[in-house]
Amino acid sequence: MGQILLFFVFLLPTAAPKGSHSLWMLVMYIKGQTAFPEFSYVMMLDDVSVLHYNGDTNSLIARGNTKADDDVFNLNALPIIHDHLQSSFEDRWTLATTHLNKTDGVFALQQLVACELQDDGEPGRMILRNAFGGSTTDQLLFVDKKFTYHDSFNVSTHVLHAHHDYNKYLCEKLLQPFCFQTLKGYLVKSRNQINRKVKPKVRLIQKANSDSGGFRVSCLATGFYPRHINLTLLIDGQPVSDHEVTGGDLLPNGDGTYQMRKSLEIRAEEREKHKYSCSAKHLKIDNKLDIYLDFDPEEPFPLVLILLSLVSVFITGVIIYKCRKRRAVIIYLLSKCIKKITS
Repeated sequence: MGQILLFFVFLLPTAAPKGSHSLWMLVMYIKGQTAFPEFSYVMMLDDVSVLHYNGDTNSLIARGNTKADDDVFNLNALPIIHDHLQSSFEDRWTLATTHLNKTDGVFALQQLVACELQDDGEPGRMILRNAFGGSTTDQLLFVDKKFTYHDSFNVSTHVLHAHHDYNKYLCEKLLQPFCFQTLKGYLVKSRNQINRKVKPKVRLIQKANSDSGGFRVSCLATGFYPRHINLTLLIDGQPVSDHEVTGGDLLPNGDGTYQMRKSLEIRAEEREKHKYSCSAKHLKIDNKLDIYLDFDPEEPFPLVLILLSLVSVFITGVIIYKCRKRRAVIIYLLSKCIKKITS
């Protein structure tokens, strides 16, 4: 199942730049006995899933709607694209199995088709990327009416050129017109969803590291949308170099927003010598948001907590004392009653 999970990593390396929108068609071919359809894909507007296709049932499922989005794209074009994608699957399957010398077991062949539209309405990049077994085999980049092709196949030049020409035709004549037309339609229909802006919640956390004896300072930003954010850890007002920082991956939340965490390991003796802070820049923040780490190295526990603990101990002691005193009185009265009865 590792190949299937790696399929969704396609989104991250080629995410649309700030100031543009993108449409993604993430296609999956599975060879072998599994519970998944042999041919399926999901269509995404930026980072919002809008459509799913199941090849076993030949059905389109529009996310959040009861019927397919036939008012967004031409449904008559989809069968043609399906036929070309499935026929090119056999071609790529032969190349991939020849290249990797594997024919048995369960294998996933994945394809990414993506196009970008700038805010001024001009087309951006068009990407056609293929992968087999979780590794990229070839990629076609179409920008400014120029094609750039990269591959890692170990096959004859004649076969490679034929594969290249077919992918170029598929991209230029079918996928690009369909992708840009659909992207423009979804930008109108889903404008409220994709144009929303949610401010990040930013925290600076300090935690002792038992393994190293030092501390870990982490900057966490969560609950923000869209996904573009600039998160920076600083020491005494100076940005920490990237090789010293761990984390920084963009992760999704269950509500459709995102989170990001960046961490820095510091030695115990360095902790009280510097001031640590975190800076966040996001579309929902007017300028930037600065968070500072506030702690007293000589006072690991706040005085308020100590006083509350003492008060809690005192109250507990009073309750125990009164309970014991009341119990003694009850025992004394019971003993007197027993003596009267027996006498």
